Order: sequence, then C-alpha cells, then structure tokens
Amino acid sequence: MTMKKTVLDFWVGLFVLLGLVAVLFLALKVGNMSSLSFQATYPVKLKFDNIGGLKVRAAVKSAGVVVGRVSAIGFDTNTYQALVTIDIDKQYPFPKDTSAKILTSGLLGEQYIGLEPGGDTDMLKAGDTISMTQSAIVLENLIGQFLYSKAADAGGAKAAPAPAPGSPAPSAPAASAPIAASAGG
Repeated sequence: MTMKKTVLDFWVGLFVLLGLVAVLFLALKVGNMSSLSFQATYPVKLKFDNIGGLKVRAAVKSAGVVVGRVSAIGFDTNTYQALVTIDIDKQYPFPKDTSAKILTSGLLGEQYIGLEPGGDTDMLKAGDTISMTQSAIVLENLIGQFLYSKAADAGGAKAAPAPAPGSPAPSAPAASAPIAASAGG
C-alpha cells in the first residue's frame, strides 16, 4: 500500500510543479518579461507630446522586429513633454535621423514604439535623442474630433431657400409609374 501511495504522491507533486511553472510562464508573458535578454544595449531618449498607454518594458520595433524595450518614462518640466528612454540592442545600429512613433498592435492592443531608420551615415550612440517623433493616437481624442466635426456639419447645414414670390416653382422630379405586380396564374 505504501508503494502505491508513494507513486501517487510523486505524480501529484509533478502535476503541481508543472502547474506552478505554467503560472510563472503566464505571469512573465503578461508582464512583458518573458523575453529578458542580457544582451548589451544602448539607451536613446525620445520626447513625445502624448504617450497614450505606453508602458515600461513595451517593445521597440523596426520592420516588425523587436529591437529593444522601453526602459523608463518620465516628464520633462521644461518642455512639458513625456521623456521616454529606450534600450536598443547593440546588434541593431540605427542612423541618427531615425524617427519614432507610438503605434498600437491591433485595434485596442498594447502600444509599442516603431522606429523608422533614416539615411544618415552617422549612427545613434548611447545617450542620443531622437528628435523626430509622432505621439500616440488617443482613441478618445479621435472620437471627440469626429463628433465635433459631425456637430459642426449639422449646425452648418441650412435648409434650401424658398423661391421668391412670383417666380415659377421648381419642377418636381418626374415620378416613375408604379410597377404593378403581375398575378401569376
């Protein structure tokens, strides 16, 4: 009887261990920590008017390939802009005239930084700043602009002016004769 109990305890323990490993994996995946890389990186600074929902550890991509991660997000009190620091893997050198924009994966997915390399022969170095940036598109702002423009269009639309007295009334478009449904027999 003790042999069966030992084998059962072993399988239960193995099942619990596999469950804990699965939970750890999912936690790392959700926390964007599953791709912890210990490769050498170089920091680059970016300034945005609005970062939307960008978070630390968000991906930095170029041509769809993850080339780095967001390492810090702060606020510049002189320019009143968001100051984002990214760590780019050293194996990916980028030209100094690279531009950056905050993009969203999917319709309501997480946000990441997209890098568009320029044509400069000088490459970015540690501590450089990318000056050409495009802020995040905030869905609430887009909806507000859409509703405002629709309200402005509705308020600006005026009824057709009435004809002046004594002038001939505009002719109505000719109505087409109704089509009678034939009764099949």
